[in-house]
Amino acid sequence: MGILSGNPKDEPLHYGEVFSIWTHLTVNYGFIAGYQTFYNHTGDEDLRKIIEDIIDVLREEGKQLEKVLKTNGIALPPAPPERPVARIENIPPGAKFNDPEISAALAGDLSAGLVTCSQVIGMSIREDIGLMYGQFHTAKAQLGVKLLRLNKTKGWLVPPPLHVDYPEK
Repeated sequence: MGILSGNPKDEPLHYGEVFSIWTHLTVNYGFIAGYQTFYNHTGDEDLRKIIEDIIDVLREEGKQLEKVLKTNGIALPPAPPERPVARIENIPPGAKFNDPEISAALAGDLSAGLVTCSQVIGMSIREDIGLMYGQFHTAKAQLGVKLLRLNKTKGWLVPPPLHVDYPEK
């Protein structure tokens, strides 16, 4: 039996895993603060609900990531303060994000998160880390589908050019 053949939680993390987890946690902290700001700018109740769901998922991921880092004696990154809830009416129109902009930013972030989770799964040698990132990937994919449906329903989706003319055979 080799050094990496026991309980995965007793195995050391490699530097790539440490960097990925620490960076992921840093980004999650920033996203939570940013999405709290988006929440304040959002007028659409369906979008507000998705933002709440995304923040909840990010917080749950954060708890798991913090636990892994603490267990392995790694200092946590700094986190920005929570954003206060503001009234949308108090935000000047020219200074306000609009709902389609917010939704597009969320979709882009979720897409990037899927890629990141896949990269961490592929480079992990600890099974528990790979499985944790598999769960993160699934949660992000589910949120992405919800957001896609909302974008289609609200008419906010800006598709790339669609290929509708097929050459005749």
